[in-house]
Parts: sequence; structure tokens; C-alpha cells
Amino acid sequence: MKPIGGYFEWEFPTVQNRSLHEGAVYLNSGRHALEYILKGIGNASQLWIPYFTCDAVLEPLKKIGIPWKFYHTNEKLELAESIHLQDGEYLLYTNYYGIKDAYAQKIQETYGNRAIIDNAQALYCPAQKHHQFYSPRKFMGMPDGGLAVTSVPLTVSSLPIDCSYDRCSHLLKRTELIPAEGYSDFKANSKKIAESPLSQMSQISRHIFATIDLDCIKQKRRENFEYLHKILASTNRLEIPSLDSFACPLVYPYWSKCGNELKKKLIAQNIFVATYWPNVLEWTGQNDLEYEMANHIVCIPVDQRYGKDDMERIIGAIL
Repeated sequence: MKPIGGYFEWEFPTVQNRSLHEGAVYLNSGRHALEYILKGIGNASQLWIPYFTCDAVLEPLKKIGIPWKFYHTNEKLELAESIHLQDGEYLLYTNYYGIKDAYAQKIQETYGNRAIIDNAQALYCPAQKHHQFYSPRKFMGMPDGGLAVTSVPLTVSSLPIDCSYDRCSHLLKRTELIPAEGYSDFKANSKKIAESPLSQMSQISRHIFATIDLDCIKQKRRENFEYLHKILASTNRLEIPSLDSFACPLVYPYWSKCGNELKKKLIAQNIFVATYWPNVLEWTGQNDLEYEMANHIVCIPVDQRYGKDDMERIIGAIL
């Protein structure tokens, strides 16, 4: 029976009549969204995955018992060579930094329902016919959350609904404190999500996601990205696709010869840049391109909390 009265909960004003990806299944993380897709497919004999990606993609493979094989990417963040899939094999492509929408679509056109697009860094990339998954909490403050869009859906109602009231501490601390003071909470809460079973998205995250101005987030990120690119393009070793070819970036990837030193320099000035992905340094050797990219691509924040003055501060620190 529904309770009436008592103290107030955290209230969220819902934005009505909008949906980012029609038919998306709301789950508790991006890796769980991949697990959901793989369970729906059911007959995968092997998954091809890029060396240059997060080791979180291995967790659902280990859980389900699907073997994997690595492939290399080139300097454009595209397949280094064509892969001919055998019966039962699937290919995972990572939409890097949210700037490879056009190539992700090409992958789906080439491999059809044997392609799975990792859009964890590309929340706004339009969903195609078959399989893709998203991680909205990389783009906004949510304690959990993943989206799966697939042509082989499972029965969602059979999945439990996750609870995230005990995973909000990093969000609350980030509101009132400096990032460093909540970082240990962020790591601990991320670990809790990884150890949780495949579940539906928590009610807290659903409410937060329903309040977000998605158009504003997209516009601000694109504006910040474009401002940085005008200044940094000439010194960026990474070829950035046309801004018209992708919907919304996660970060501005700046490939610098002194990437590691630049990261330390920026962090010392309270410009926090993440390293994507340290596991690549274990999977590859120093002569591999992926090793070089993991070491030297600096992921510069462009998110909706910042504007032109912040981008100028970043540029000043880099140049």
C-alpha cells in the first residue's frame, strides 16, 4: 500500500514528453547494458573487441562465458584492417570520445546485426537498427544508469530494480566540495555498481535523467569542443572528424607528444583530466599504437558546467 505523509523525499521536476533513444531499455550501467545485449543474442561464439577500450567490457564476457579476441585500431580510431567474422562471431566497436558517430554507423552497415556499438562515450549518437549501449552517467550526475537499444530484447520486467540511495555520496560531495574530496566515494560507488547484478535503472537515476535538459547539455558540449578545436587543432596529432559528423562529444581528445607531463601539469592547476584507459598499457606493448594513445591522449573536459572562460583557462594552461 502506498504510504501517505511523512517527511519529504528528494523532489525531481519531470520533463514531459521526451525520449533520447526510442525503445531504450533502462539498466543500471553501461557494462550491464552490454550484458543485456549479449544475453539477448544468446549464441555468440566469440566477440572481437578493440585493444583500445575499457577493461569493463570484459566483465560481462567473463560472466556469460563468451570468449573474446582483440583487434587493433589505427590513428583515425577505426579498424586497422578488415575483420571477417566467422559463424557466431560478433564485433564490438567503441565510439571513441563521442566523435566517431559516422564511422560507428558504417560499422553497423558493414556487419549488420553482428556489430555491437559501444556508445558509452556517445550518449547522443542516434541508435541504429541492431545493437548499441550507452552510459548516461558519463554525461551527467547520476548514481547509476545504462541504456541498451537492441533488436533482441529480453523480458525487462523479470529484472530487479536497482537501489542507489547508498551510492550518491560522491554526487553530494561534488556539489559542495572540491572533486578530490569526493573521489574516493566515486571509486567506491563505481565498484558497487560493477559488483551489482544486471538490474533495471534505479528510481533515483530515472528521476534525475527525466529532469535533465538534454538539448542544453548537447549545445554546451558542442560549443566548448568547437572553441577548443579552433585553437588546438594545429597541434593535435589526432584527426578530429568534421563536427557535423557527430552529435555530442564526451571530451576533447588532445593527442600530445608530452601527454603524460601535460596531464600532470593540468591536474596541478585543478584541471582534472582522466586517463582512458590504463588497462591498455597492460594489454599492449610499447610499440603498439594503442599504447601510445593511452599514454598521450589528454581528455579535456568540455561538459555543460563550463563555458568560454573555462576553455580559455585550459588553452592557456596547455599553450
